[in-house]
Parts: sequence; structure tokens; C-alpha cells
Amino acid sequence: MRRPDQQTTTRPTTDPAPGTGTGADAPADTAPDGAGEQGHRPAGTGPAAQGHPARDTGDVTTEAVLAPYLRGQAADFLRSLRLHHEHSAPADAGGHDAAAATRALRRAARRISGSLHTFRAALDPHWADQLRAELAWLSGVLAREHAYANRLTRLVEALHQLSGPALPAARGARAAGESAASDAQGRAALGVGAARAGALLERRLTLARTRSHSAALQALGSSRFHAVADAVALLASDVPLAPGTTGRTAEALLEPAERAEQRLLAAVAALPPADSEPYNEAQDAAWHQARLLLRLHRYAHEVVLGAADPALASCGHALDLHRDAVEAAGAAAAAARTPRIAPATAYALGVLHADQRHEVEAARAVFRETWPYATALTAS
Repeated sequence: MRRPDQQTTTRPTTDPAPGTGTGADAPADTAPDGAGEQGHRPAGTGPAAQGHPARDTGDVTTEAVLAPYLRGQAADFLRSLRLHHEHSAPADAGGHDAAAATRALRRAARRISGSLHTFRAALDPHWADQLRAELAWLSGVLAREHAYANRLTRLVEALHQLSGPALPAARGARAAGESAASDAQGRAALGVGAARAGALLERRLTLARTRSHSAALQALGSSRFHAVADAVALLASDVPLAPGTTGRTAEALLEPAERAEQRLLAAVAALPPADSEPYNEAQDAAWHQARLLLRLHRYAHEVVLGAADPALASCGHALDLHRDAVEAAGAAAAAARTPRIAPATAYALGVLHADQRHEVEAARAVFRETWPYATALTAS
């Protein structure tokens, strides 16, 4: 697996792989495979060169590494489920422990699902595909309430900042004074519709959050969920391996992890350049794909090396913020299409949409600055 300072000069080549499951949160767990990128690696690469405790490659097998990892994540899943049952309460009624348990539940589900995707060849494929699809469904259902709550907070705070008091002009500067006056007028015009825009967003997103909460509770009590929990409970003690996997060498895990990394590098190399047209929402999908492939790479890194890659923490956070800003901008645009709203409200929502698209561009810039493989962003 690649070091942050490692470079490649070759062009991406196609590396087809199996398709993925479905679900609202499927991107985090079951991102589709894209193109791969073959590169020349200098000497000194591998776990030890990346600053992580190195495993003997003879020990990187499904029995020694993948099976214990999956069993550990399954145990975390079951532990989080137990805590959720113990602390279950509506999120807005002080159920912070239940919310934390839900996040931990989703975290384990994502890691199990991502590992089933990447290392499918080392596992029973029918079992892996079925469980992966069910975990994607569960993770998606559980994610929606949290997503709507965060989106509302983000948009209301942005409206408050946009419609707040204008900054004072620099003392003695006439031009600055005129600029401040114009700014104040713009904020005043925005303030007329900001309160109503905020109320509209709160009604829409609170309703969506309430419905998502009900859907999550219904899902957790369904026979479908109990079947998923039973499958994970079996996984905690027995990992179904593919025939002939027992005793295989390190390539059984290293090669799939390498392909996951190459697909990520190819996706990042294909991202639109920094000078591309702003507000181009058609480009969002490529950035979302990079985020999903980055997650799969992180999980594969955890399996093979025993820890997450710290070099990717900042750029991963930037892609999370990018996703949040894109979805917030979409929520503002959707609210602006509400029939018969006042022009001032529509104006405030339009300004809010533009503000969130600026946040999208800012997150992309942070990603480019923190991405550790510089040449991947300049590949033609």
C-alpha cells in the first residue's frame, strides 16, 4: 500500500470489479468499483515504510487477519445494539446515549460491509453479497435522522451569519464606508426573508427527521433487522470463507487491498481541476465517488495493517464536509421551490444556496491541499 510521499507517472487503466448493493447509505459501505491505476513503486513501501506496525506477510491471511477483524466488528455491532436497547429514547428527548449507540452501530456496519465488498473473493460470495446489501439498508435507515438534524443546524446557522449585522468600515476610509453601507443594505434585504426561510427549513427538515426517526424505530423492530442481527451474531463466531481460502498466502488480502487503493487514486485523478466552473452541480457525483472509495480504502487499510492511515484523515474530513454542503445546498434549493412563498423568502433561500455552494468549493480546496498523493490531482 502506498506511502503519502510516493508518486506515480502512469495513466489509470480500467480495473473492473463486482457491482455493489443498494441503500441510502450504500455509498459509505458499498461504493461501485471504478478504474484502477497501475504505478511503479519505489523500494521501501509497505506497512513498515508507512509508520505502522508491520505484519509478517506470511501472517496476512484470511484466518490470521480478515476473520478476526470481521469477528471484532461483529462484536462491536452486537455491543452497540445492546446499548441502543438499553438507552433507547427519542433523540430530542435526551437520548444521547441511544444516539451514540446508533453511531457505533452504523460504524461497525460500514466496516463489515466495506470489508465484505473489498475482500469478497476470500469469502463465501453469496453470503457476503447478501449480508452486505442488508447492512447497507440498515446503515442507510439509521443515518437519515442524524443527517436531517445536522442539515437543519447547518442551514439555520448559515442564515444567521448571512443576515447578521454588517461589519463596521475601517475608520477614515470613505471607500470602505461605502462598501460597508452596501453590505448593510444587502444584509437588511436578506434579513427580511431570513426568518421566514429559517422557519420553512425547520418545518421541512424537522418533519423529515421525525419521519426518519419513526422509520428507524420501525426498522429496528422488523423481522428483516432481526435477520441481519442474527447473521452478524453468527459472524461473530464463524466467518464463511471461500473454498480453498484456508492456508492461502498474503496475496489473498494484499491484492484486493491494492485494487481498492488504485481505484481511489484513479477516482481522485479524474476529479475536476481547481479552475473548473463553480456551482457545477454535475461534478458533485465524482466527488461523492471519491469519498466512498476513500472509505473502502481506509477499511482495507485497517484490515491489512491493523490501523487507519493517518495521512488520509484530513482529506477524508474535507470530503465529509463536501457531502454535507452539497446536501445542504440541495435542501435550500428544494425549499425555494415551495409553492406560493414570498419573494423575500425565496431570495433568502437563494442566497443560502449560493453560500452552501461556496462551502462546497471550499471543501474541495481543502481536499486538494491535504491530499497526500500530489501527482494524482494533476494526472491528465
